[in-house]
Amino acid sequence: MPKKLMDYFNKAPRLGTLSTASKTGNVDSAVLGSPRMTDEKTVVMGLGQNRTLQNLQENPHAVFLIMEPGTALPDWKGVRVYLKVKALAVGGPALDAYRKQIAQALGPDAAKMVHAAVTFDVTEVRPLVDMGQDWQKSV
Repeated sequence: MPKKLMDYFNKAPRLGTLSTASKTGNVDSAVLGSPRMTDEKTVVMGLGQNRTLQNLQENPHAVFLIMEPGTALPDWKGVRVYLKVKALAVGGPALDAYRKQIAQALGPDAAKMVHAAVTFDVTEVRPLVDMGQDWQKSV
């Protein structure tokens, strides 16, 4: 996966949606600004005690979608990053380290809201609109 994806994914400010599904197929989509790519194949994020976390505990697959409006629909940019949970920490050193990073960046109140630190493997990357185009041309 090219470095351009990592630069695009980590651009600030930006919002995206994380879509998940429970083991029975109940879907959820959450707006998030905090997920970060730590390398070309890994995404990390903190989650509160919510439906997204519940779904990921039952079903490790998710999609993070980033979308930037353009003046006309063909000018819109974006990417869909398909993910699979590699590690989910609701306690211990990984969660403590993540909370410490959040506290330094956003303050102690934000860190208290983090209930889980989640690490994902990137399994696939697709453009916002897949018309047989290379994703790099769409971002």
